[in-house]
Amino acid sequence: MKRVFFLTLALALVSCSHPSERHGEASPASPVLVQTVLVRSEDWPQEYGASGTVRARTSAVLSSRVNANVLEVRAHEGDTVTAGQPLVILDARDLDIGVQRAEAMRAESASALPELEAAIDAAKSNLDLAEVTFRRMSDLYAQKSISPQEFDEAEARLKAARANYTMTAARKAQVRARLDSASQEVQSAAVNRGYTQIAAPFSGTVTVRSVEPGSLATVGSPLLTVERAGAYRLEASVEESKARAIRAGHPVRYTLDSIGCEGSSKVEEMSPATDPLTRSYIVKIPLSCPGAQSGMFGRAFFAEGVRNVLSLPENAVLTRGQLQLALVAEGGVAHLRLLTLGETRSGKVEVLSGLTAGERVIVSQKPTLADGARVEVKP
Repeated sequence: MKRVFFLTLALALVSCSHPSERHGEASPASPVLVQTVLVRSEDWPQEYGASGTVRARTSAVLSSRVNANVLEVRAHEGDTVTAGQPLVILDARDLDIGVQRAEAMRAESASALPELEAAIDAAKSNLDLAEVTFRRMSDLYAQKSISPQEFDEAEARLKAARANYTMTAARKAQVRARLDSASQEVQSAAVNRGYTQIAAPFSGTVTVRSVEPGSLATVGSPLLTVERAGAYRLEASVEESKARAIRAGHPVRYTLDSIGCEGSSKVEEMSPATDPLTRSYIVKIPLSCPGAQSGMFGRAFFAEGVRNVLSLPENAVLTRGQLQLALVAEGGVAHLRLLTLGETRSGKVEVLSGLTAGERVIVSQKPTLADGARVEVKP
């Protein structure tokens, strides 16, 4: 009964749009030339749909590596930045003092080296003289030409010269070590000084700004979030029971309704474990949508075999309020049909009821035709 009611209502709506028929005026004697399309029975891929969120393939959270006050923030949310562009400037005065202190230590150590070099040369000369003297005294002692005391004194002078040379060389090594350490301190202080300018690691878009000038940036605290431009993925949540049939490389169809983007891709990555709260897996799908942005809603469709449907081009469907209708050319007459429609794909719509395979639906002259009008199908 409901179907009869809606059909009657649809016929009434169409009739109301043609005053000439409402007053009983005769329809044209000659039929209207129309174009038609065939209602077809065809196989459509059966799909499983999963909703998800668009995420950037590469995202970086910029944080501070030193504790310092924020002087400037040179980017806002939505700004496009280039690789190496300074985005956050920190107060570097304390670090400048550290650099100066390290440079002073290095200069002090470097200034001590010439004096030690001279001391080593002197110690080496004394050592050489002591060795020559000792050899001479050894020969004289062997010939009984000097007393044992004189020989012992020459030997003692040699040992003292050796000890003095060794000690002076050790002092030089210590100063050299302090100089190397001071040089490293200078480099470390300079590196820390460089951390006061935080730059974009790659070209992209600033999506989050978490800091303002005047605040204290602590080590590890997030300041800005930058996403690499043009590299987005749809992270879809797939039910545990469906995930067993999905692997990397699996073909998938996706849609982003907010920007009217749809396309085909392949599964790039799949989480190795299920989420214990939702009992689902995260499937990551590369996107080719120029207007995509992080946080957008999207849907992914995974093939699960095929199903047979009746299909009709979308442009063959008449819409009257909430009703979907079609004009069928049958026996030279246009007949209005009330339709129940299903899924829409690539310009075609699934017909659940109202038509049968092989019928011809009018796609031209639809606004001017009424139920019962005479028509002639173009060959």
